[in-house]
Amino acid sequence: MKRADLAGKDYISTADWSVEELGISLDAAKELKDAFRSGQPHRLLSDKTLFMIFLDLSTRTRNAFEAGMTQLGGHAHFIDAATSQIAHGESPRDMGMILSSYGHGIAIRHDKVPGEGNAYMRAVAENADAPVINLQCDEDHPTQQLADLMTIEEVFGTRDLSGMKICVSWAFA
Repeated sequence: MKRADLAGKDYISTADWSVEELGISLDAAKELKDAFRSGQPHRLLSDKTLFMIFLDLSTRTRNAFEAGMTQLGGHAHFIDAATSQIAHGESPRDMGMILSSYGHGIAIRHDKVPGEGNAYMRAVAENADAPVINLQCDEDHPTQQLADLMTIEEVFGTRDLSGMKICVSWAFA
């Protein structure tokens, strides 16, 4: 498998990706992080747009994706659900079709209501021609999981978690 095989693939749940696919993604992230730290330009997403729909507040996730898109030469477009047609009942079908016709990716944070977020993301993805990324839903936070695994690898020198005791605390406040 090559990186190109992941192009256009939705990332809604870590369980939807194989260990090999996750490893390829982590390897690419490490290379980009190293290039950024050394001051090497890496405009891999030049002229690309990521629409970010937030149905809940975010500081770290939103800013990480906005900064990442800028560093890669693209543009992250923030959509506040409260000030968009989502607040008036625009369907996930329409959001997927419309936004994917305007841009190159759709990222969604919808984690407040149990039973809704993941289903909403999958409905958007089913109707989108662009990949959908889960920025946190009621069931999963796969981008955080990748970031955590990358940190574990940086600190412990391995991605193999065999024998390690890992605790993830996820609470709704």
